[in-house]
Amino acid sequence: MLIGFVIAYLLVSIGVGLYAATRVKNSTDYVAAGRHLPLYIVTATVFATWFGSETVLGISATFIDEGLRGLWSDPFGASLCLILVGLFFARPLYRMNLLTLGDYYRIRYGRTVEVLCSIAIVISYLGWVSAQITALGLVFNILSDGAISNNAGMLLGAGIVLVYTLFGGMWSVALTDFMQMIIIVIGLLYIAWLVGGMAGGVEAVVSHAGEAGKLNFLPALDPKDIVAFLAGILTMGFGSIPQQDVFQRVNSARNEHAAVAGTLLGGTGYFLFAFVPLFIAYSATLIDPALVASYQESDSQQILPQLILQHTPLFAQVMFFGALLSAIMSTASGTLLAPSVTFSENILRSTFRRMTDHQFLWMTRLVVVCFSLLVTWYATHTSESIHGMVENAYKVTLATAFVPLAFGLYWKRATTQGALASIFIGLVVWVVLEILVPEADVPPHFAGMLAGIVAMVLGSLLPQKLARPSHGHTAHLQIQPQHPGH
Repeated sequence: MLIGFVIAYLLVSIGVGLYAATRVKNSTDYVAAGRHLPLYIVTATVFATWFGSETVLGISATFIDEGLRGLWSDPFGASLCLILVGLFFARPLYRMNLLTLGDYYRIRYGRTVEVLCSIAIVISYLGWVSAQITALGLVFNILSDGAISNNAGMLLGAGIVLVYTLFGGMWSVALTDFMQMIIIVIGLLYIAWLVGGMAGGVEAVVSHAGEAGKLNFLPALDPKDIVAFLAGILTMGFGSIPQQDVFQRVNSARNEHAAVAGTLLGGTGYFLFAFVPLFIAYSATLIDPALVASYQESDSQQILPQLILQHTPLFAQVMFFGALLSAIMSTASGTLLAPSVTFSENILRSTFRRMTDHQFLWMTRLVVVCFSLLVTWYATHTSESIHGMVENAYKVTLATAFVPLAFGLYWKRATTQGALASIFIGLVVWVVLEILVPEADVPPHFAGMLAGIVAMVLGSLLPQKLARPSHGHTAHLQIQPQHPGH
């Protein structure tokens, strides 16, 4: 009966996504929902896209193993990213009326920077989307009691998400996200109430976690731990800012106010609600310590779903797995669309300059199919945990794409030479340190970002100074809002 409910829910999700596809008339509809989304839909898409498998299964498992110190990157860093986007990036980027974030790099720095940063953004999604596909395989394996293997579940889940994302684009993502956010909130709040009662109440669960040291959040007062703390938060806090899925939600809003407020509300809601699955999962340590001990030795990600299956009635199981599938699919659809759009617009489109809008739309859909095949292959061939895949996804954009974006918006003297130097130096420092000293006190990707900042400043100022030694000022590029068409 549980599987029957899940199948019905999946069919409804596909139906909503295909209905949304009827609104797609051109590439702007497909990529940015025609810039027509109201505030409540923008809020829902921001929340639902980030509230994925890593939030329900990944960070809850990490919390049981490591406590809050293991969650510096997510939800703390992830929430910081959305708040920073709302405060400092949403407004200026929305006013530029771009199709993708890659368009910004082209307008500000030129074609070469556009391609390099777009490639970095696309690569970063490989781990994030794969984490969602891995989670879908895990869920189908659990629901079928092993009859569906993890790999078969991944293929099934990827196919479902692909169907409605392929045809409806951002319209499908937006409408399904709104439906799925409602299910996530209602389902997980109900489960928290039910499981919390079984564990002796909220106070008992929180007290037990505190006594076990799981609520210790701040770093120790030594330089190594403080650097690890900053790197953990800023990897996602800064590294997730130059991401197409975040920009896409900003850019799909019907006006500037909805773009800013929706991002802030979605980010705040994500931070607050991310603690609900932590509470549910940790309740298992009081309800069934043997279950927790067993799966900690094999796969901590199984603790939460196994708790629900073994200790709750059918209705609660339906609510939980409905919420879990909603969380995974909402994230998977958005993160599947974003890199595909970036690759089509910022890498392929200039190669086929005479392409019509209709042809570009279908080329983008073809890229969606290709990228879904790639991430599914990666998901079936990696042993990385869900939380680990998500955490690693943003290292490349932190080291390469963040500095050109932030400095380009807020430092008038940033130049193309500075951006290229930042990308190159940031990438080299990160990769070399990752190979030679991956466990260094300063994490390699964080060192790459710091090196990129120095390279941006020197690369921008030195050529200007050498070219105009007698002048007390330097020229800078002006950003002019324009339509994204080439």
